[in-house]
Parts: sequence; structure tokens; C-alpha cells
Amino acid sequence: QVQLVESGGGLVQAGGTLRLSCTASGSIFSFNVMGWYRQAPGNQREMVATITSGGSTNYADSVKGRFTISRDNAKNTVYLQMNSLKPEDTAAYFCNLRQGVFAFWGQGTQVTVSS
Repeated sequence: QVQLVESGGGLVQAGGTLRLSCTASGSIFSFNVMGWYRQAPGNQREMVATITSGGSTNYADSVKGRFTISRDNAKNTVYLQMNSLKPEDTAAYFCNLRQGVFAFWGQGTQVTVSS
């Protein structure tokens, strides 16, 4: 019913920037929460940032002040602006959408930060 397509991952040097994008298609409710989660090899998947359709945001402590989540409701697109990237940010980043009793995931996009 809902599909999420991510883009923007890549390889960047420490201190650099990347911007991730995720566009949702299908039956999107007027109220929903979109967010980004990441998972490095051997680690659990962790929440990075979330944003409601009303604009309320939540960030992991590890990315506060460096990452900014935003969304364009007209395009059903969520963005993650990633500044001052660190090697420990290296992970597969997954887009997530929650609405009603359902949750949906994108396929993931790889972010690699070299030292």
C-alpha cells in the first residue's frame, strides 16, 4: 500500500555533508510520522530522527546539532541533512513511515564516512 524510496547515500570524508531523501507513495494518511533509522554491521537498528506531518521532530542525542530532519508534505518526502559527519555515522540508513496501525520501511541507503 505504501512504498518508500530512498536516495542520497554515498561516501564522504569526516566533517563532510550528505542529504538523504525519501519519498513515500501509495495511500498516505493525513497524519503520519516519518523518520530515519540506521544500522551498522553488528549493531541494532537505532532511531536517528523522526518528524510528524505537523512538523514535530525528535533526534537521537548522538546527532543533535549535526543532523536536521525536514519534510515536504506536498511531495510526501522526508529529508535528512547530515552535517559534520563522523566515521561512527557510517551505517545503512532506512526511511520509515508510521500511520495508523501500520509501519513501512524503505530498502536502505548506505552512508560511509571515511576518516
